[in-house]
Amino acid sequence: MRRAAVALLATAALLLASGCSVAVVGLPSAARPPASDIPSAELQVVGATGGPIDTLARNALADLEAYWAQQFPDVFGQDFVPLRGGYFSADPNDVDPGAYPQGIGCGSDPRDVEGNAFYCQAPDAPNSDSISYDRAFLQELAEQYGRFIPALVMAHEFGHAVQGRVGYPDYSISVETQADCFAGAWTAWVADGQSEHTQIRAPELDEVLRGYLLLRDPVGTSINTEAAHGSYFDRISAFQEGFQAGPTACRDGFSAQRPYTQGAFSSADEAASGGNAPFGEAQQITADALPEFWGLAFDQVFRETFTPPQLEPFQGNPPNCAADDLDLVFCADEDLVGYDVQDLVGPAYEELGGAEYAVITAASLPYALAARDQLGLSTDDEAAIRSSVCLTGWFSSAFFDDELTAADISPGDIDEAVQFLLTYGTDPSVVPEVSLTGFQLVDLFRNGFFEGAAACDVGL
Repeated sequence: MRRAAVALLATAALLLASGCSVAVVGLPSAARPPASDIPSAELQVVGATGGPIDTLARNALADLEAYWAQQFPDVFGQDFVPLRGGYFSADPNDVDPGAYPQGIGCGSDPRDVEGNAFYCQAPDAPNSDSISYDRAFLQELAEQYGRFIPALVMAHEFGHAVQGRVGYPDYSISVETQADCFAGAWTAWVADGQSEHTQIRAPELDEVLRGYLLLRDPVGTSINTEAAHGSYFDRISAFQEGFQAGPTACRDGFSAQRPYTQGAFSSADEAASGGNAPFGEAQQITADALPEFWGLAFDQVFRETFTPPQLEPFQGNPPNCAADDLDLVFCADEDLVGYDVQDLVGPAYEELGGAEYAVITAASLPYALAARDQLGLSTDDEAAIRSSVCLTGWFSSAFFDDELTAADISPGDIDEAVQFLLTYGTDPSVVPEVSLTGFQLVDLFRNGFFEGAAACDVGL
């Protein structure tokens, strides 16, 4: 069995090889320069040079060995057995055959790893139970997307090595997202400063999530497709689950019952449109779905009656009841929710590729504040802002599950919510009063999507 990484070229995102998995992208941050005093790990990587990419990969592999030696007994009830086949670095365009007397992973030709990385396990094959990578390819990625990427590639492939010891989930999408989860758990350990050789800065976490967009399956891919990996939301949800809850959650949360948002297009017309609706239609869906959802929520969950606020799109200048530097507004006295078509929602729709669910997500944020106001809860503090993002996740779950007559879900819609939060959510004109990272915004949305209102600080 060979689990290979998705190859992200500098000019395009391409899926190379069947059964491919993830290479997570992280852009460097200008917050402070990379640490220069992280010691190099003493670990043999066959074919490695003294260059920076091999150093980063070797350091990550050493820290991964340390992490799983520490975690494996508690999580799986047995000692971790180091990879028997070892690690292999190759530059497919400059191969010295003498450096690889039995090839790389499972006896593969070093040229076969071009534009990729993979974990390999095959009975009786040479170099079985090993990780191999194209260092020239990782160099390109690191130059474009940040120095943490080689470590994330190693973490995901090491996740497959963990699966090779304890068993793989039943479906490809579960195999790949569980490896994402394991990578997230290790990344949290690194972020907490517990690793000896690897480091990640908090601002890089947003870019790690942004990078997953390039690595999702094409929108409209069936969940049952061979070598399915998952939607954007599926993959970052798995990564964040590991980051927040640790490897035990990764062990337990990837059965056949795990919900996924990936899905096939239902018709040729939907496929032709990419699942996207015209902008005016997106606005109408917004105007219909939000009051329907909150009417049902108040009736069924809060046992109260919901009065829909006035929903007012505006062109650059917010209503007089709101500050003039806001693109999303809730005015309690006027019971009014507004969104800026000119400066936010219109550009977001276009820039995200006709993303109608970005329109819906934007309007849902202040609309959730209106719901909180009717529940007698705060609307202008950090708790309220966090809650509104979480409640947008709850609303999106109902939208995704076709619980609303006004909803018309399409593949990729929930991905568009994540794109909107990561791209625009950190702007104070969109999410005011509190400084939340994109990583935090998506995590709040994810909690609401999977756990419902109970996760959203509304007194349940």
